[in-house]
Amino acid sequence: MKRPPAGTIPDAPGSYQFKDADGRVIYVGKAASLRQRLSNYFQNPASLPPRTAQMVAAADSVEWIQVRNDVEALMLEYNLIKAHRPRFNVRLRDDKSYPFLAITMEDEWPRATVMRGAKRKGVRYFGPYAHAYAIRETLDLLLRSFPIRTCSDNKLGRHQRSGRPCLLFHIERCSGPCVGDVTPEDYARLVEELVDFLDGNTEPVVRRLDAAMKEASSALEFERAARIRDRLTSVRKAIERQQMVTEKAEDLDVVGIAEDDLEAAIQVFYVRRGRVVGRKGFVLDKVEDLTRPQLVGHVLEQLYGDPTLGVPKEVLVPDDPDDPELFERWLGGLRGSRVNVRVPQRGDKRQLQETVTRNATEEFTRHRLRRSADHNARARALTALQDALDLPEAPLRIECFDMSHLQGTDYVGSMVVMEDGLPKKSDYRRFKVRGVPGNDDYAAMEEVLTRRLTALLVEQERPMSERPRKFSYPPQLLLVDGGKGQLNVAVRVLEDLGLEGEIPVAALAKQFEEVYLPGRTDPVRIPRQSEALYVLQRVRDEAHRFAIAYHRQLRGKRMTTSVLEDIPGLGPARRKRLIKEFGGVKAIRQASLETLKALPWLPDPVAEALHEKVHGPDGPSPATSDAGGPSGVGAVAGVEDVRPQPAST
Repeated sequence: MKRPPAGTIPDAPGSYQFKDADGRVIYVGKAASLRQRLSNYFQNPASLPPRTAQMVAAADSVEWIQVRNDVEALMLEYNLIKAHRPRFNVRLRDDKSYPFLAITMEDEWPRATVMRGAKRKGVRYFGPYAHAYAIRETLDLLLRSFPIRTCSDNKLGRHQRSGRPCLLFHIERCSGPCVGDVTPEDYARLVEELVDFLDGNTEPVVRRLDAAMKEASSALEFERAARIRDRLTSVRKAIERQQMVTEKAEDLDVVGIAEDDLEAAIQVFYVRRGRVVGRKGFVLDKVEDLTRPQLVGHVLEQLYGDPTLGVPKEVLVPDDPDDPELFERWLGGLRGSRVNVRVPQRGDKRQLQETVTRNATEEFTRHRLRRSADHNARARALTALQDALDLPEAPLRIECFDMSHLQGTDYVGSMVVMEDGLPKKSDYRRFKVRGVPGNDDYAAMEEVLTRRLTALLVEQERPMSERPRKFSYPPQLLLVDGGKGQLNVAVRVLEDLGLEGEIPVAALAKQFEEVYLPGRTDPVRIPRQSEALYVLQRVRDEAHRFAIAYHRQLRGKRMTTSVLEDIPGLGPARRKRLIKEFGGVKAIRQASLETLKALPWLPDPVAEALHEKVHGPDGPSPATSDAGGPSGVGAVAGVEDVRPQPAST
């Protein structure tokens, strides 16, 4: 890589990005002085740390973004790492989706439920918890004293229409908002008390229940006093689950780290009002050379770039980060008040820090035992696959394509990606086949491959700074599900696009698990017990599952919405509201004209047209399914970027 002229690099804070020859960002860093920091990379490679030297050797260019101060540089570095996931930056590998106890505050009748994944607006989260069953046990105890609903919106709507409550109301685990047994004001008070309790403010609840129990007992209402006593017992059990770890009711996060030269395990305890209300653990890949203070700094970036439970007044760490003042100013800006980042030296906080670090050490030991077996097995499998298919290099990135349809209808294709022997679900794509009339797998495969590879060429022609980080990567093995016919289609597409010498291609036939390669008459028979065959079967089966899931989704949506389409005045918003209020197409069919006209938001002409459509001679038969789900198509070259559906059994 050619060194930029020293005078062109500003002596100012900012973030810098090293890029490879294809324009992919391979490393992101921050600096109080870009000029001084970048000059450290352009010295004798022998004097650089090994992984830093490897990064510089792989880089083709370096760019930078100047900002006003070092706090902005820190935030910019975090956002760029999150956007590009550079291969030479420390990588967070968290294979768990931690469950949270969530309260949907923006609902008319807020609901308590278990949630995972991305955070949503209008929802209060408590946790994270190590296991979902721990949340459900705690919630079961709390519902005796805070009986708010846990049912879905659809179930709530059904009971509101029927006027009959569910079992939870009868066993006093729900206050019955569906049947008007609680006023909005009283329900809001229950929700507020539950949120306050989960925040750690437990004493007011205990005092209120204790006073109510004594009052009922004094009034000789012994049955009521017994019920309140049971609620008080449940609350105290829930409090006992929240371990008290500090003498004062303090808010703090405690970070523990265990590491070796390649990885680090991190454990975090979230303490609110002196009690542990949640914990989390994850593993970092140390793909760059880091000192201990730098590692602590990277951990803080990962934790508070998107803070789960906000930022407390104090963060306890095993070692000071590389720039403690910088992190305190950054966290203080996020919190809106001063935040202390420090290493505890004595007392209960020191003991708590040692406990969290011990948890990290134990988890790291378990992780290394699992990682050793998994990594070695994947490496052997990819090497065996390279030898079996005579590939120029081990296929670290495999893309597999499959088709799914029902007698030529709802034709879809799927593309799944495996990197380093593991599914990379963020790169999965699904295709709605457009130009294939009838049942023609070859034409459908040709369309899907052409769209994917054309998108690859289009994105590679863009300026390096504008290239996306996912879809522009060429695979080191393109695998199609099928035999010689599908292989010939793939070869033809590669030749038409001028990629035949760049991307190896193969086809895996289901019947005998034979692999077909270009230029060979006979298939390659990989031994049944081979790890190489297992890799191919795994990615093929995943492509098949993903294609079927999308096909069923499209078919379900078509069957659900067809009866409600082409009705004048009934657009997507009104269709969605109809289905939500009635609970499905079946209930809409059964509704009378008077019921439809009674809807204040549905004009009478639209209600009449809807009633005529579902009850007229042209309406659908009662056997039409009302199952379905949302779908959509878009993105570059007609490809949709989606989160994969769970595997069906």
